[in-house]
Amino acid sequence: MNDEPIGPEPAYAALAERLERTNALLERMLAEVAKTPSTHAIFVDAGYLYAAAGRLVAGTEDRRSFELDTEGLIDALIDKARTIFADSRLLRVYWYDGARRRIHTAEQQSIAELPDVKVRLGNLNANNQQKGVDSLIRSDLESLARHRAISDAALLGGDEDLVSAVEAAQGYGARVHLWGVEAPEGRNQAEPLLWEVDSQRTFELDFFKPYVTRRTVVTQDGTGVARPNREDVWFTGARIAATWLGSRGRDALAELLPGYPYLPGSVDQDLLVEAEGMLQYSLRGHADLRRALRDGFWEHLRAQY
Repeated sequence: MNDEPIGPEPAYAALAERLERTNALLERMLAEVAKTPSTHAIFVDAGYLYAAAGRLVAGTEDRRSFELDTEGLIDALIDKARTIFADSRLLRVYWYDGARRRIHTAEQQSIAELPDVKVRLGNLNANNQQKGVDSLIRSDLESLARHRAISDAALLGGDEDLVSAVEAAQGYGARVHLWGVEAPEGRNQAEPLLWEVDSQRTFELDFFKPYVTRRTVVTQDGTGVARPNREDVWFTGARIAATWLGSRGRDALAELLPGYPYLPGSVDQDLLVEAEGMLQYSLRGHADLRRALRDGFWEHLRAQY
């Protein structure tokens, strides 16, 4: 009988086998994680946006003095985020504004109907000051970060009260990127907010100029141009699409289609300018007509593919 002790080889072999199985499992887990795209969301403090963009483009912070093409601007922000977060998908755009008794205005209703947009309302006090908006932003940012629903948050705002929202989201691992509007003088974003965020980006006059239009008083002397109906605008969009396809070709169409229902900012702006020239009517500030224009443009292109 051999009384020699058993060598360490069997124990080492078993350990090596377990390590091999563990490594294989980790590799499969990493492969699954790699397949999961990053997700970003855009958080817009509408009070800041109106005041800053109005002052920059129209020279006033009074909303009654200018029109903001919210649909066009939201599309431009989505397009910008798609470029910045190239390997990420959009969760949605969160639009924070104030309203009397939190009842949607007609404009806020039209924004809420846009795809991938969620309108969240705080209150307006007697001085037209927003109340409760910052807490809504914090609640959404913190909840989405805690549940790993987003990896990146683009925050368009400037109030120092947003610092706590940034800290809450960062505490759960999300990165917060502050977006701002160029200030004609000084700054329009609080320094403590700039210090807390992971990155900061300012959009300049040329970015906002197409979407802000000073209101003009319409006289009743019969010289005004009648507002076109949705059908006329839809047909105009289809006509422009036919011309666009004829000049750009099917390769350009194939590049455009994956972005449906959004148009790149340059294409959308060219579509708007050409349509306004054909209709002899400004579509800025008319979200329903802008939507009809894009619908006509897209429907013609998709029918040709």
